[in-house]
Amino acid sequence: MSRPAANTENQTNLENLWDSEVAAGKSEPELLLYRSNLLGSDKRITNYGGGNTSAKVLEKDPLTGEQVEVLWVKGSGGDVGSIKMDGFSTLYMEKLNALKDLYRGVEFEDEMVGYLAHCNFNLNARAPSIDTPLHAYVPKKHVDHMHPDAIIAIAASENSKVLTQEIFGDDIGWLPWKRPGFELGLWLEKFCLENPSAKGVVLESHGLFTWDDDAKTCYELTVDIIQKATDWFAKKLTGKPAFGGEKYQSLDVSARHEIANQLMPAIRGMISGQNHMVGHFDDSATVLEFVNSIQLPDLAKLGTSCPDHFLRTKIRPLIINLDPNNPDINATLDSLETSIAAYREDYKSYYERCRRDNSPALRDPNAVVYLIPGVGMITFAKNKSTARISAEFYINAINVMCGSNGVSTYCGLPEQEAFDIEYWLLEEAKLQRMPKPKSMEGRIALVTGGAGGIGSATAARYLEEGACVVLADIDADNLKDVHGSLADRFSNDVVRSVIMDVTNEASVIKAFSNCTLEFGGVDVLVSNAGIASSAPVEDTSLDLWNKNMSILSTGYFLTGREAFKILKKQNLGGAVVFIASKNGLAASPNASAYCTAKASEIHLARCLALEGAEQGIRVNVVNPDAVLKGSKIWSGDWLKERAATYGKDKAGLEEHYRQRSLLKRSVLPEDIAEAAYFLASDLSAKSTGNIINVDAGNVQAFTR
Repeated sequence: MSRPAANTENQTNLENLWDSEVAAGKSEPELLLYRSNLLGSDKRITNYGGGNTSAKVLEKDPLTGEQVEVLWVKGSGGDVGSIKMDGFSTLYMEKLNALKDLYRGVEFEDEMVGYLAHCNFNLNARAPSIDTPLHAYVPKKHVDHMHPDAIIAIAASENSKVLTQEIFGDDIGWLPWKRPGFELGLWLEKFCLENPSAKGVVLESHGLFTWDDDAKTCYELTVDIIQKATDWFAKKLTGKPAFGGEKYQSLDVSARHEIANQLMPAIRGMISGQNHMVGHFDDSATVLEFVNSIQLPDLAKLGTSCPDHFLRTKIRPLIINLDPNNPDINATLDSLETSIAAYREDYKSYYERCRRDNSPALRDPNAVVYLIPGVGMITFAKNKSTARISAEFYINAINVMCGSNGVSTYCGLPEQEAFDIEYWLLEEAKLQRMPKPKSMEGRIALVTGGAGGIGSATAARYLEEGACVVLADIDADNLKDVHGSLADRFSNDVVRSVIMDVTNEASVIKAFSNCTLEFGGVDVLVSNAGIASSAPVEDTSLDLWNKNMSILSTGYFLTGREAFKILKKQNLGGAVVFIASKNGLAASPNASAYCTAKASEIHLARCLALEGAEQGIRVNVVNPDAVLKGSKIWSGDWLKERAATYGKDKAGLEEHYRQRSLLKRSVLPEDIAEAAYFLASDLSAKSTGNIINVDAGNVQAFTR
């Protein structure tokens, strides 16, 4: 195979998105925001969280009332594609220039970061980025710093300076590798002063700087320079086999997914010692081309070049031992523990070789990126968005390697430089500022009956606490609506949905496979799918009896069984929560099929609690009663039948249930969700085989 360029699978030209009508009337800071969002909207221009933009603006000093020059620059940890006005740091240029007199040289440049807060304008609390001096000292009003694959492919080449000159002439200069910071800011200033006609510079192993005194012109320059590099690579690489050519052919989609489904829970279990990890699988054409290539082993061990790539993907990936020409998944699974242990030891050796006297302590030594010939790439991180973004960054790195090796020789960051970035004290300080993880971060839950009132409320409660959730339901329309609502509230990263019939073995297996492929495994099963029926026993048909048993008993068995398979493979413990009913403990008139099936659920939970205890799998039950709000089972004949049973009309049934309870209170889906959260979380780490009644008090259902 061959690839026409090094930056994307979609080789359409970069589009100039600047709309003069939209830009008209915007202030300089608003134009900066507009420019930033346009640049960040195309991953060929910069990756998530990568790059930086700035503008030098005249502002009224709130103390003196005088016009002063203020640097607006993307704050620490922001993303130019999604940044808002409050994502920019603002700093007095006069004070930033004064910092030059305090600078004591390269050995002391980190101390300059502490001075940046003293330069803040208008009490802006947004923490300045380490890139601030790089923007401040370029003597132009508007500066873009981007990480396009096509440019990094030049920057990471052995002869990057020569290539830069060949492609751009004198328009774009070149600077050797230097870690971002105060010194590099001074280098950029010196370059600009010595080369006043230059429009930008390529930073070796890093990225692109472009500048202008007009916001629109700066944006268009950035796009044009990236397009020029892209076109150059397209011409140079056309017809050339990528990565030395193909060693393996990809397995078909179903085989790739089946292997990923087998590998992800096993890997997840081995690497989740410090934190529960969430996985992401990618078998895009770019990934498959790389993992199937002749040069995979040699290039993978070189690691990445751009600091942003490196920080997201670690020193190097781990190649999984699998021969796609003769795949033996059992042998691969058997080899995982040895491979992962060897990677950890190698990482610890890297740490010991490179550590400084004041280096932060060793971090998680497990790989982030796992490459599987013929199959694709798996990435693991503490949450889904980070795992996905890590995959995107490694795809950027693949594109860079493709371009560099296609025209020159690819060079990763030197090991010591890589370490000094990964364990940079300033990077450590950023990590320490991260918010405390939520109680279910890294946990993966599958909720059956996820489109109903109790299921959707439980999913929302888990999502609030940082979990990833797969909604499973047989009702496609309601499932779509609930999925959309929860994704809007909590992000598309953490919500998935699958149509599942709990009475169909193949459907249940497929749903759990979907969960594993999307997130890497499962930690929590909430078995909640249900129906309700009401009829005197003499009017209860065999079909009605079997339907209750099939959904409320067999369905819970099938989902519980599949959950146990994954939970045991991961060996991380886990939680199973059955949503049963007060009727499973207390008989109810005209509901023999329903009550018996619910009693079966409860006893099944007891059995599973016995079987799962040795592996730390906890199984507990929530017993609701009379949850009318949002419950689909009350929208059909059940409501009419129960009203008739108690001699009430539909409107009076809820009041009847409220008054018959000891506490005289209505039970809501959110109440059940709170109990399901307690039983899934570490708050109940020492509870299994238990029942929590959430029924506002029903003496017949007391468990003692």
